[in-house]
Amino acid sequence: MTALSSTAPADAPAALDRCRALVRPALAAAVARLHPWVGEMAAYSLGWCEVGGAPAVGQGGKGVRQALAVLGAEAAGAPARAGVAAAVAVELVHVFSLLHDDIMDGDEARRGRPAVWKAYGTGPAVLAGDALFALAVETLAEEPGGAHAVRALSAALSDLVRGQADDLLFTTRPWTGPERVTPDEYRAMAEHKTGALLGCSAALGAVLGGADPGTAAALDRAGRHLGVAFQIVDDVLGIWGDPAVTGKPVHGDLRERKKTLPVLVALGTPAAGRLARLLDTDPQAAAELIERAGGRSAALDEARRHIGIVESALAGVPLRTTAVDELRSLLAFLVSREL
Repeated sequence: MTALSSTAPADAPAALDRCRALVRPALAAAVARLHPWVGEMAAYSLGWCEVGGAPAVGQGGKGVRQALAVLGAEAAGAPARAGVAAAVAVELVHVFSLLHDDIMDGDEARRGRPAVWKAYGTGPAVLAGDALFALAVETLAEEPGGAHAVRALSAALSDLVRGQADDLLFTTRPWTGPERVTPDEYRAMAEHKTGALLGCSAALGAVLGGADPGTAAALDRAGRHLGVAFQIVDDVLGIWGDPAVTGKPVHGDLRERKKTLPVLVALGTPAAGRLARLLDTDPQAAAELIERAGGRSAALDEARRHIGIVESALAGVPLRTTAVDELRSLLAFLVSREL
């Protein structure tokens, strides 16, 4: 693994906790502006309450994107508060995307609880997602320099939609033959679906903090490649991860016919014909063959390559050392689960 892993992943929660505590009041104030019923669904999706509004046990999600926004602002030399509005906006967009993603994928659970569409209904969940997106745009538009930030967020969301569309269409394509999904198509999908919002998160705080375009672009590039590495590691865990740790069923991605990088790499080897048959009949045997064909190791090598690009992007512009150290710690935490 590259130097990105030299900071112990255990250091990351300190940055997450600090940024989450800084952002939480502004995020709560934004959600409070919504219609009460929609606001309850938003609070439920954030892990703050149960159905009906009773306070939830725990603190919800990790707040990775909001932390990237705050750390991006600090790394660019701005005070942490400059990244708060950006953090609120990207967190709202992230939750919006999860609400709709769970509906599209038919996922009934999220973080060990019923997904919003299962808890409140499909129509209400769609409405809540739409409200969160509108609130994110409104939050940025109210900031000095907000027009530039809104354009950046809109571009990231367009990429996210493009990546999600490709991911959905990939499941309908054959395992082999001229219509099969290629690794290059996968990389583009992962950068759009996962990397775009992570890149936007890291750059938006810097933008609102007055960073120059080169610094903002470098942070965006780092976040995008982090997203690809994160998606690849997630794909590896989706096949070989421990369900008790990942919260996903064993071989779940194979059963859903997901065209993940380990699968695509293995389908490019002489094992392709046999693997294609096993993918439709025996996920356990398919997982074993993917590993023997080099799919798992090649995917992890690819993740490491993207982490190297993250390092290069961060090293290519002058950034404040303390914030960059926290940023590296957070990045290592995100991708160290399998690397």
